[in-house]
Amino acid sequence: MRRLFAGPAAAVLAWAGVLAADPAAAQTPPAPQSAPAPPSVPGPQSVHRPANAPGGATAPTTAAVPRHALTGYWQNFDNGATVQKLKDVDDAYDIIAVSFAEATGQPGAVTFRLDPAVGYGSADDFKADIKAKQAAGKSVILSVGGERGAVSVTDDTSAGNFATSVNQLMDEYGFNGVDIDLENGLNATYMVKALKAVHTAHPDAVVTMAPQTVDMQSPQNEYFKTALGIKDFMTAVNMQYYNSGSMNGCDGKVYAQGSVDFLTSLACIQLEGGLDPSQVGIGVPAAPRAAGSGYVAPSVVNAALDCLTRGSGCGSFKPPRTYPGLRGAMAWSTNWDAANGGEFAGQVGAHVHGLP
Repeated sequence: MRRLFAGPAAAVLAWAGVLAADPAAAQTPPAPQSAPAPPSVPGPQSVHRPANAPGGATAPTTAAVPRHALTGYWQNFDNGATVQKLKDVDDAYDIIAVSFAEATGQPGAVTFRLDPAVGYGSADDFKADIKAKQAAGKSVILSVGGERGAVSVTDDTSAGNFATSVNQLMDEYGFNGVDIDLENGLNATYMVKALKAVHTAHPDAVVTMAPQTVDMQSPQNEYFKTALGIKDFMTAVNMQYYNSGSMNGCDGKVYAQGSVDFLTSLACIQLEGGLDPSQVGIGVPAAPRAAGSGYVAPSVVNAALDCLTRGSGCGSFKPPRTYPGLRGAMAWSTNWDAANGGEFAGQVGAHVHGLP
């Protein structure tokens, strides 16, 4: 996501021919039509760390992420959207991704600093808001990267530095987990190592990703390989369906952004390419000004959710099956949503929470 127009600088060209027309051919046989999702879902499951985390910080109480969840990015900066404190974020958001942790001078390591523009008097006030959201059953996670992010994890040393710094920030602030929003390249081998180290230290961590559309066109892409590499504990991939241009759908056809077909046909690549439905979410701008392109009305997002979970509301693209366990949707950002009158939280949030 970008700080001016939040989102990736994704390819504008159609990414044709990357995925075969039959995406299921390279994986195990598909489940029966409308097969129910398993009772357990990836991600944190009401697991608790010891009362005192490393460094003496009190570990957060972690509630299970809902079966169908709404994710929103909270801006730790002022770019013209509504300036919020965490306590102001709409209650519809189940996962709040604090944006962003940024690179340090040490390879792979990240740090987080509150922007004075947000209005917190102290870090303790911010931590108190995190705890209040957690007490309300929400997960507050730290997003790494963004459009300006220059975090590079490309070897064992940088992977170790990444994991150590993320774990320290989780313990210091009480974050429930981490979100990967690296838009300038990603090495699957070492990012998987780093995230497994985070998971080892925090078994209840919420782990999400926000790849660009071009990053999820094939299971051979580094972002997709990373998601599959941590499939046993990953919570959700909320791909950015904006600032993209046209892309290939799972049927081999090219679809233009800004339509229900774009949302459903690209989600299908992930759903048929190895991810569990509970690990797939639809990421969109919360307001027209939140992205350079790709904004869709809440009704379009809801139609895509219905198409994927119920088989209704589809456009010309019809998924090969339904995925009632689909995790939900994501908004960039809670601040832009507030600036737009809370449309996304009110309409898409209610729809997500009413999915089968």
